[in-house]
Amino acid sequence: MRVNEAARMIGVGRTKLYELVASGEIEAIKLGKSTRITIASLQKLVMRQREPE
Repeated sequence: MRVNEAARMIGVGRTKLYELVASGEIEAIKLGKSTRITIASLQKLVMRQREPE
């Protein structure tokens, strides 16, 4: 999915989403000049956040 859609879905801004990609917490795929975020990586992020510490 597109970066804007992914950021809106998890409630963060584009900058924060790119930080999560850079840190390896979210998987991104480059298609030409476009960056796409995998839905599976968003789901994993949400599940990690829901786990009790």
